[in-house]
Amino acid sequence: MILNICVITPENIFLNQQVEEIILPTNTGQMGILSNHAPLITALDIGVMLYRQQKKWTSLILLGGFALIKRNKVTILVNEVETNSELDANVLQNQFLLAKQNFEKATNKKQKVEANFIYKRARARYQATQ
Repeated sequence: MILNICVITPENIFLNQQVEEIILPTNTGQMGILSNHAPLITALDIGVMLYRQQKKWTSLILLGGFALIKRNKVTILVNEVETNSELDANVLQNQFLLAKQNFEKATNKKQKVEANFIYKRARARYQATQ
């Protein structure tokens, strides 16, 4: 069975394809989706989404949003999406380590919220290169 996936950003439809399997980064952890999945709406965290087409896995970096799963159609609404093809692993590792240090050094609530967003984004970008 096939899943129809549509990734939509505020600017455009980023991806509209048929896939065999999806792994989403939800706020409660990773969620796998196969055909005939129960209807569901879930919040998405900043993280890596994986999808499989003909035994090949592809990753996308999602920067928060929501997913609607219904009748073998997965509609994903996100603030931003990135591919890992334009990313350099060494640069991303350095950005990730710096973001982690800044997150650990944050002292007040505002700094922690901002540092957490930057840390999650850097972590997702780095994970997409692994």
